[in-house]
Amino acid sequence: MDPSDHKHFTVVDYVIFAILLAASMGIGVYYALSGGRQRTTQEFLLADRSMHCLPISLSLIASFQSAVAIIGVPAEIYTHGTQYWFIGCAYILGLLIPAHVFIPVFYRLHLSSAYEYLELRFNKAVRICGTLTFIFQMVIYMGVCVYTPAFALNKVTGFKLWGAVLATGLVCTLYTTMGGLKAVIWTDVFQTVVMFAGQLAVIVVGIQQTGGISEVWSKVWEGNRISGLDLNPDPTERHTFWSLGVGGVFLMLSLYGVNQAQVQRYLSSRTEKEAVRSCYMVFPSLQVALALSCVMGLVMFARYCGEDHSHKLDTSSRDAMVLYFVMDMLQGLPGLPGLFVACLFSAALSTISSAFNSLATVTMEDLIKPQYPEMTEARATMLSKVLAMSYGLLCLAMAYLTHLMADSVLQVALKIFGMVGGPLLGLFCLGMFFPWANSTGALAGLGVGLALAFWVGIGSIVTGSSGARFLSPNCTATLLSENTTAAIQTALSSAAPATFSRSTGLKRFYSLSYMWYSALNCLVVVVIGLVISFLTGPMKEEDVTPGTVYPLLGNLLCLLPERLKQKMCCVTPLGQRSPTGQREPPPQHKESNGLASPPEEGPLQEERESFLPFTEHETAV
Repeated sequence: MDPSDHKHFTVVDYVIFAILLAASMGIGVYYALSGGRQRTTQEFLLADRSMHCLPISLSLIASFQSAVAIIGVPAEIYTHGTQYWFIGCAYILGLLIPAHVFIPVFYRLHLSSAYEYLELRFNKAVRICGTLTFIFQMVIYMGVCVYTPAFALNKVTGFKLWGAVLATGLVCTLYTTMGGLKAVIWTDVFQTVVMFAGQLAVIVVGIQQTGGISEVWSKVWEGNRISGLDLNPDPTERHTFWSLGVGGVFLMLSLYGVNQAQVQRYLSSRTEKEAVRSCYMVFPSLQVALALSCVMGLVMFARYCGEDHSHKLDTSSRDAMVLYFVMDMLQGLPGLPGLFVACLFSAALSTISSAFNSLATVTMEDLIKPQYPEMTEARATMLSKVLAMSYGLLCLAMAYLTHLMADSVLQVALKIFGMVGGPLLGLFCLGMFFPWANSTGALAGLGVGLALAFWVGIGSIVTGSSGARFLSPNCTATLLSENTTAAIQTALSSAAPATFSRSTGLKRFYSLSYMWYSALNCLVVVVIGLVISFLTGPMKEEDVTPGTVYPLLGNLLCLLPERLKQKMCCVTPLGQRSPTGQREPPPQHKESNGLASPPEEGPLQEERESFLPFTEHETAV
């Protein structure tokens, strides 16, 4: 029977799916009625800064591993081969740098919002611009995240598409609004387990029904889906080792370094050491998640040999092949289709809830509280919940726009992060690594970076310049000799660049791989910001807020004479020394109740200071 005709859940499937939604809602209700009952913004938005590293690390994974990745990555591997797998190399620096650079800076400043840093380092205008840019980025991305699992539920069960969109958005909005960040993090933990279980079930059944591991490997090898190390330096080539391994680092930094959804989790940790540990614990889990998605794509290819059956689901989207595969593999196995749809919804709910909570946080902390400093705690908490709900409803509207896009959901999502996350990363790097950068340079850099990002991004959509290299959709049963295979591969690899290098002028510029968007836009912001800062008068050392500059230049320029380093503002010590030789305490920030937060004392303070220490002579946090 054609799996596309099998559009219904069994009772067991519906039960499994209902358990997922009920468990997520239950966690929200539990945290709404327990502890402080989410009566303060500190508890609602930052979980009272009481979380341990394990739930935070699982929440960090769940926030990144959305339904977009679970559907998008297998579709990418099925169509283009395993080249995308090399993005795993970017995870190393993409997590080490946040752990040892961004987390210490943010945590020691006792921030509630990542964009609060921009006001400390520059001024309020830069903070507001950074906040608005983040809000724009996340609202668009949430549309993709809400639409993807709803599309899956519609194709697998025949459930009305917009009914599924409303179910996803409303369940998530309710438990986020009721339970705050604690509910978001603990539902993420539960949903991460469901995600891995769903993917693993599909892979195991798929391998078994395709004929075993050796048969799968034979077909993907003959079908040329196992990619070697592509060192082609051409930046218009969609996926190469350089675009994935180097460009991917900037993408990861924009996600795990400065994105409020992730920073908020770091800041909810009990100690700085717990926050750093959570970042380390993410790495192996992300590699496992990437491997599961890639293996799923290979098993799909072994099953269908690259044929496109998406039209049988009344859509032209390549992403639908993953759903067709799931329906084909799991039909007649009660409970497993429900588990996979629950897996998709788990991934979506975890990402969306993180976004709602972070959007409510930045709107409250960066836009509303500075304008109404006398607002009572009860009113501020209520307003935060209203904001979380409002963003939830807004993202439902954005899901409709996603429905109109032609690109794969994976490419759409990564384009959004590159086009908007790249300039934001550049803004933070400008402030954190270059002490002489001023607010005028920061605003000019951000403006030029965003303008360039949208010029290239929209240009690539309008001209249809993707740089994609489609592989032949077949897996021949007849094995060729080694010499013939090598000759064919050499001919293909030498012919492909010639085909894609024909575009010239602006069209070639628009053909830039989307994996380079973050790197290009980040570097543009930094370069323009530094040039404008020098032209308008660089910031003096005494004007830089202590704790806002990381000692990158102090480390890199250690061989320069001390006098020159002082001119370059590279020697600010940790917590600037006062005239008496005593260290000044870090700047105190008001907590959500309007009172200054007390400095940490006892073992927590000792643990924080002993971890990742900085030397005396450096520009330091």
